[in-house]
Amino acid sequence: MQGIKRRVVYLTLFEGLGILITGTSFASVAGSDASHAGAAAVLTSLVAVTWNAVYNWLFERWEARQTKRGRSPLRRIMHAIGFEGGLVIFLVPMIALTLRVSLAESFLMDIGLTVFFLVYAYIFNLIFDAIFGLPASAMPLPQDAQNARVEPCN
Repeated sequence: MQGIKRRVVYLTLFEGLGILITGTSFASVAGSDASHAGAAAVLTSLVAVTWNAVYNWLFERWEARQTKRGRSPLRRIMHAIGFEGGLVIFLVPMIALTLRVSLAESFLMDIGLTVFFLVYAYIFNLIFDAIFGLPASAMPLPQDAQNARVEPCN
C-alpha cells in the first residue's frame, strides 16, 4: 500500500489508538473531568496529525535521497525522536491551556506522553510495515538503477 491511502490508514489507526490512550491518561494523571481530558486528547491528536503529515513528508524527502535504502533500527529511532521532539513544542502550551495546569505540569505530562509515544510509534511502525509493507521511499532501488557502492540498510 502506497501514497495517500497508506497515510490515511496509518493516521487513522495510529491516532485512533492514541486518542483512547491519551484521553484516559489525561483524565487520570491531571485529575481532569472527561470533557477536558477528551478535548485535550482530540486536540493533541489534531496537532499530531498535522505535524505527522508535515514531518513525514520532510522525512521521506530526506530518506529518498539517502544511498542506503530501508529502515534500520537507527533510522526508525531517529524518525521517532525527531517527530516527538517537534511535537513537544506544539503540545506543551496546548495541554496547559486545555487541562488548566501549569506549563511545568504540562511539560511533565508531555514528557510522559513522549516516552510512551516513542515506544508506541516504534512498535506501531514495525507492525504497520510488516502488515502493509514499506513505503516507496524505503524500498530498495532496482538493481539497474543502483550504484555498485550502495548497500541495503540493515
